[in-house]
Amino acid sequence: MITDIQTDKLCQAAVDIRKNCYAPYSHFRVGAALLTSGGKIYTGVNVENAAYGPSNCAERTAVFKAVSEGETDFAAIAIAGGAEGADLQYCPPCGVCRQVLAEFCGPDFEVILTDGKGEPKRFTLGELLPESFGPENL
Repeated sequence: MITDIQTDKLCQAAVDIRKNCYAPYSHFRVGAALLTSGGKIYTGVNVENAAYGPSNCAERTAVFKAVSEGETDFAAIAIAGGAEGADLQYCPPCGVCRQVLAEFCGPDFEVILTDGKGEPKRFTLGELLPESFGPENL
């Protein structure tokens, strides 16, 4: 489990990065902040596309950014989401993002949801994706 200071910093990074979202269709803006085991933070936002299929979630953007820079050892992710112009809400990762996280993170990996004002909600990846499919299944 990461410290309260790390949690606060991670949650704030997820809230702050939402300004960079590209969500002209859903108007639902999500920011994610991924903490490596070494203490570095990689952020990501959702990027939509008119064809919908090529859209990418904030969590996957953060993971892919980190992996593209050689990082694959992660400690936690914080996620902040909500409709444009509305209050933030607790926004859990979609199933695809949970599976991508499972590729790099174990069941004890920490997923933190923030609404920007209340106490963050904490889950393990194992709680959010029990019996995940991984390399050991191949």
